Amino acid sequence: MSTEPASTAPPPAEADLSSPAPTRRTFIATTTVVGGAVVAGGVIGGSVLVDSENAAAAQAPPASRVSLTVNGTRRTVTVDNRTSLLDLLREHLDLTGSKKGCNAGACGACTVLVDGRRVNSCLTLAVRLEGAEVTTIEGLAKGDELHPLQQAFIEQDAFQCGYCTPGQILSGVGCIQEGHTGSPEEIREWMSGNICRCGCYVKIVRAVEQTAAGRK
Repeated sequence: MSTEPASTAPPPAEADLSSPAPTRRTFIATTTVVGGAVVAGGVIGGSVLVDSENAAAAQAPPASRVSLTVNGTRRTVTVDNRTSLLDLLREHLDLTGSKKGCNAGACGACTVLVDGRRVNSCLTLAVRLEGAEVTTIEGLAKGDELHPLQQAFIEQDAFQCGYCTPGQILSGVGCIQEGHTGSPEEIREWMSGNICRCGCYVKIVRAVEQTAAGRK
């Protein structure tokens, strides 16, 4: 008879037979339910996406149709109601002579004539110009014959980088048509809204004086 002490190790745990292993039928049923939930989630998600797209379309900014004459040609376009005349000219009509400088009406680079009057096209809504006549730098020359002020700018060397030149010329044309060319001081006053970062003001004034004198 053995005299070794009895083992104090705990007996092995008995297998839990209360939860039987899943059968093939249970496995198929479970995966079917899970798969259906995933598909349903996809359908619901897709529905939400479509609804979001429809909502975005419904919230699209209003647009209007506008007809105006640009450089002697009648143009009709449909644009966002927030579109400026400058963006209409540059982005829709490919008339890129008018420059976007500050886009806040402070530099004059975008100056064009509307019904013969000078305007900052960056601050002018296109939809408000139904029936208007717009003249840009592209519309001043008659074929190969430059406008007198364009020619004067060349003769007086009244530009350097040239970025502000289209706006300067259109403003000068308006200044002459308005009769504000009695003296260099008057020209400077009435063209003070047009900035030349190259500092060609003296020659710009001379070009306007030369053109105004030729009209007398």
